[in-house]
Amino acid sequence: MNLLQEIEQEQIAKLSADKAMPKFAPGDTVKVNVKVVEGTRERIQAYEGVCIARKNDGLHSNFTVRKISYGEGVERVFPLYSPNVDSVEILRRGDVRRAKLYYLRGRQGKRARIAERTDGYAAKLSASDRETALVEKEANKAASAKKKSAKAEAPVEAPAETPAEEVVEEQVEDKTED
Repeated sequence: MNLLQEIEQEQIAKLSADKAMPKFAPGDTVKVNVKVVEGTRERIQAYEGVCIARKNDGLHSNFTVRKISYGEGVERVFPLYSPNVDSVEILRRGDVRRAKLYYLRGRQGKRARIAERTDGYAAKLSASDRETALVEKEANKAASAKKKSAKAEAPVEAPAETPAEEVVEEQVEDKTED
């Protein structure tokens, strides 16, 4: 590795130390939080869309996010290691077979949909988690059955008279005596 590559790797390490950048690929729906400076104020603006391209070129790496805003397609290119990119959050993993999804530019509506990836990237329960969930489900089922049987066996009692009803009865009796 030559000197220029070493310096570039040091810069990447320094810039990525502050924030954890998740691994995402074209087809993924991402939410990019960008720092926007307006005069003297600085705020965070969220930009949500589908990643349609990624260029991995060391320090100059960037990715393109496309979204539909008020019926118009809008694309924005973000430098991966820019200090203005506050964070990137993956909302959905897409299942595509291309590195560049430029063909989405010519599609609208349902034709522009991307299937969701359901392999190891998706959040799946491990075998032990499934077993504990099954045990909890059976325990909840048994508890609800026990409550239902106890409710069915309980005798139905007439509700006790409230003091207000007793007062009304006394007033009715007083009026009949007059």
